[in-house]
Amino acid sequence: MNKEQIQFLSNLCFALGFLSIVGSVLIWFSAGGQFGAPGSGDLMADAKRAYAERFGIFVGLWAPTFIILSNRLHHYAEKK
Repeated sequence: MNKEQIQFLSNLCFALGFLSIVGSVLIWFSAGGQFGAPGSGDLMADAKRAYAERFGIFVGLWAPTFIILSNRLHHYAEKK
């Protein structure tokens, strides 16, 4: 891979890191994470809220991975 390709991958990973933050909030909101207070007695609402929170956190954890990859690729491109 040449320097331009590595720099492109670095920029792509950086953008994906921020998109995963936005995506986690959108997933949480669209999956029903905002409905129902936890422990309100409605088991279906509690289950839906728990799923939304877990899936939103899962996608949100991609952000540091992408940003770290972006940093490492950037440093590798600088050395080349």
